[in-house]
Amino acid sequence: MNRLQEIELYELNELQPEDKQLFVIKDLNGLNWVLRKMNAANAKLNEIKSLAEAERERINTWEQKESAGLVSDISFFEQKIIEYHAHVLTIDSEQKSIVTPYGKVRSITNEAQPQKVDDEAIFDYLEMNELPFVEVNTTRKLRWAELKKTLKVIQKGDDQVVVDEDGQVVPGVTVKPRTTTFKVEVADQ
Repeated sequence: MNRLQEIELYELNELQPEDKQLFVIKDLNGLNWVLRKMNAANAKLNEIKSLAEAERERINTWEQKESAGLVSDISFFEQKIIEYHAHVLTIDSEQKSIVTPYGKVRSITNEAQPQKVDDEAIFDYLEMNELPFVEVNTTRKLRWAELKKTLKVIQKGDDQVVVDEDGQVVPGVTVKPRTTTFKVEVADQ
């Protein structure tokens, strides 16, 4: 912002609110006066934004520096909590959550379930067995959600396989293994 803009801004700040309300541009000189004031206001606004952005960058850098170690510590301890809870589950599979005054950890187990991997193999299987899980309009569409409800995961030797209601292995479908996820919640103090 240059010295002339500073003067324009000073004059603008000296105007009383009621004078601003009554102001009307009557000629080219009035228009020029207003444009000078707007130019000065824009220059000041750009200075403010530039300074604020520089400070935001400095504060963000400071925040990242100060937080890095803490984030690493939290991640480390979260992993230790999960390891502990996994160990507890091997001893007592019913202990889905552990609660202390400072927080809790919960486990969620999803059983093994069918997962489609080859639509064409599934279509062939459904058509060969005349099963109603295909919509035929202009294109074939697999009604996977409905089909999945009729399928089961069973143990066959050392492997798990997906079978239909008749116990027949369904091609194009694999077993998504059982998974356990953990959620750590720290109490706000």
